[in-house]
Amino acid sequence: MFKIIFFLLFAIVLLAASFAMAGTPNGLIRVIDGDTLDVGGVRVRLHGIDAPEANQRCETEQGVTWDCGAWVSREVRARYQGKSAACEALDSDRYGRVVARCKVGGQDMGAALVGDGLAFAYRRYAMDYDLIEKQAAVAERGLWAMRVQDPAAFRRDGGAAPRAARAASDCNIKGNISAKGERIYHSPGQDHYDRTRINTAQGERWFCSPAEAQAAGWRAARR
Repeated sequence: MFKIIFFLLFAIVLLAASFAMAGTPNGLIRVIDGDTLDVGGVRVRLHGIDAPEANQRCETEQGVTWDCGAWVSREVRARYQGKSAACEALDSDRYGRVVARCKVGGQDMGAALVGDGLAFAYRRYAMDYDLIEKQAAVAERGLWAMRVQDPAAFRRDGGAAPRAARAASDCNIKGNISAKGERIYHSPGQDHYDRTRINTAQGERWFCSPAEAQAAGWRAARR
């Protein structure tokens, strides 16, 4: 009886230790794609961001299609492969991956990738990187300099071709203030959408829907 009890206690300790290790992934990074890593042997999905799939293609302003998903994976690999990460587990997903916020050298990986236009804020699950993404969009960093389908929509559509209109963000309506002080919002696909720049320091802003823009006092662009 004593041996059985000892064995059960030992098994419980091992199980608890394995859960603890899975819950706090730490160690060397092996990059799988733009938002998925192996950290110390634990498969991790970075919290709050969404990067293009490895087989996803984008389109330049000149209409040239290229493998932007593979490019993002290469960029992330060049930055982080073999480096040590410290992660805070927040959840798990349906694929059994640990959803975590990870840091390398004290820098938040999610913030760095979104800030450089290599991934998008995943607002469906978190708003952590909302403002960082908007700053990247204004500066047209990385993926923001081209037309790219929202990664979640790409997965949902089963790998469709890139959309004609830029749809990298759920909140992609541009609230511009004209030289005369008139508040005008531009939606993707309108004539002046791509050339419109948003300066939040001057009171301009991004909206998630036309209704939100109108409620804030902006009117729709006429074309």
